[in-house]
Amino acid sequence: MNLGQWIGLIAIVLCLYILWQIRQVLLLIFAAVVLATTLNRLAKRLQSLGLKRGFAVLLSVCIFLAGVVCFFWLIVPPFVQQFQELTYRVPQGFALFNSWLKELETLVPTPLVPYLPNLSHLIAQAQPFLNQVLGNSFAFVSGSLEVLVKMLLLLVLTGMLLAEPQAYRRLFIRLFPSFYRSRIDGILDQCELSLEGWITGAFIAMSVVGISSVIGLYVLGVKAALALGVLAGFLNLIPNLGPTLSLIPAMAIALLDTPWKPLLVLLLYFVIQQIDANFVTPTVMAHRVSLLPAVTLISQLFFVTFFGFLGLFLALPLTVVAKIWLQEVLIKDVLDEWGNSLGQESELVIISPSSLSDNDPKKVTQNSSMEPTIDEILPAEE
Repeated sequence: MNLGQWIGLIAIVLCLYILWQIRQVLLLIFAAVVLATTLNRLAKRLQSLGLKRGFAVLLSVCIFLAGVVCFFWLIVPPFVQQFQELTYRVPQGFALFNSWLKELETLVPTPLVPYLPNLSHLIAQAQPFLNQVLGNSFAFVSGSLEVLVKMLLLLVLTGMLLAEPQAYRRLFIRLFPSFYRSRIDGILDQCELSLEGWITGAFIAMSVVGISSVIGLYVLGVKAALALGVLAGFLNLIPNLGPTLSLIPAMAIALLDTPWKPLLVLLLYFVIQQIDANFVTPTVMAHRVSLLPAVTLISQLFFVTFFGFLGLFLALPLTVVAKIWLQEVLIKDVLDEWGNSLGQESELVIISPSSLSDNDPKKVTQNSSMEPTIDEILPAEE
């Protein structure tokens, strides 16, 4: 390697290191792009009704903010009330469980009594876990200001991208060489279509899961059914892990009524997720996003490891965009073309008239029809 190649290699390594250090900022920018794409799609729908671009954008942003306010208004007050009641019921449940153990000791044979669970022993074993949970809770409270700042930055970036999307798009395209810019423009079109398809399919699936959960929990008589259903629909945006996260508060609140009601809630959520996984999601995502289940799970593990909870939430759109870039740039433009240029050059050498002798005019005349034109040698520009 010469000096220029060493400098290029060092520059690439430094760029990768800088990108790794600012990965949280890049993820926040990608979240803003996804949100701006969603609101831009809504603004286009409003423009089709005859509204001007500025008013349509403003109205779409207002609809989004109203949805966020309604979401927290529906979720936070019922959850605070129910979990306060749950903190009162937990000591009562421990006392009831202890009385059951004492009654069980009188029924079982004496040699089996030492093998029965001991409540004090269970609490001692759970103490490290409780300390860890409390520590994480304090860390969560201390990091709330950081989360608030990131949310405000996300909204500001989204508003800027939504105001002039084409200007930022042209700026991104200019980062590539001039001969490849038209190709990048086409790839960005594919990314936008895929993101819009994922957003539409995810919204339909989220609505089906949320409405079904609200109806089922209301029939079972679970408290805060509306809040739990809205939370289940929202967490359905996280495939594989979202349904499990939404099941925990539902079973905890159902435990306030009777000990057997959490089992009914578990059965309800299992049926809803089976319907969503086997009928709703395949139908709405059939021609929008095609990802293998293993790829989805691996991408979730990857992004949650390196980017945290926000990476888990954005794992699916990140995978959709990464798939398009890998397929179009790495596979089609690099790997599929690997070696084709060498084959074309060897073919040109074979048909080239330069191998003919200038001292043989007869041979030149006979082969003059085989001489390639300039259009055959140089491929036409796109």
